[in-house]
Amino acid sequence: MSGLTHIGPDGRARMVDVGDKAVTQRSATARGRVDMAAETLSLALGRDTKKGDPIAIAELAGIMAAKKTADLIPLCHPLPLTSVKVDIAPVDGETALSVTARAKTSGQTGVEMEALTAVSAACLTLYDMLKAVDKAMVIGGIELVEKSGGKSGDYRKGES
Repeated sequence: MSGLTHIGPDGRARMVDVGDKAVTQRSATARGRVDMAAETLSLALGRDTKKGDPIAIAELAGIMAAKKTADLIPLCHPLPLTSVKVDIAPVDGETALSVTARAKTSGQTGVEMEALTAVSAACLTLYDMLKAVDKAMVIGGIELVEKSGGKSGDYRKGES
């Protein structure tokens, strides 16, 4: 467990002290997806349901969730986010919506959790907005795609 920064030498959980770390520009991109029936996708892309525009509302929910990450994930630091963008689009040739979130900050710790939280909340909101017509939707594939900044350097999924 020596590589886990949230576990102290005594084995107990701790919030990492980032006070001595340099302030750098940091960004992270995450993605996920919601698979659904063809008619559900058509309804979502029509952007006009009894509850409103499911895509616009889910994008907004993702932004709001990113801002609340430290309230949801116990050992995350509250961060001054400089940008959060959530994009929802159909997956070519599939009955699914892709959700992508990019978060940015200038700070002493990264924004990976904020990007992942944004994607998670946006996916859950799509489910909530569309569940009346499709309870069999599947949320999945939530993952970090890339991150930049900080001591550990840049990361891109699939690159070593």
